[in-house]
Amino acid sequence: MAPLLDTCAIIWVSQGKPLAPTAQEAVERELGSGRPAYVSPISAWELGLLAAGNRISLTMPPTRWFQQFMTRSGLTLADLTPEILVASSFLPGALHRDPADRIICATAREHGFTVVTRDRRILDYAAAGHCRALAF
Repeated sequence: MAPLLDTCAIIWVSQGKPLAPTAQEAVERELGSGRPAYVSPISAWELGLLAAGNRISLTMPPTRWFQQFMTRSGLTLADLTPEILVASSFLPGALHRDPADRIICATAREHGFTVVTRDRRILDYAAAGHCRALAF
């Protein structure tokens, strides 16, 4: 069950804040065993929106910030295929309409990843059995 960090988790980690022990252990276990932990490319888009709306302050352009974060963190970029994008439009159960969260959940479902998130709606969606998630 490889972890897939959502955008909030990426920001949290980049600020040096610790994840909850279970989420931190899941990420470290994967990275320590040589297996990847993942980030969705949609998080780069979401970071760009946050920076453009002055909701987050980055020390460099969002694309460069994202690339440097990926390099420093040792995380792997997950595949974002047309199938995942279309699947995000047809998710089972009740998940809100936020496209980034829908794509992250569809990615997790497609690859069997566990979403690392604080988003209550994603955690509730996972509790309903539609994907796996760990709160951080």
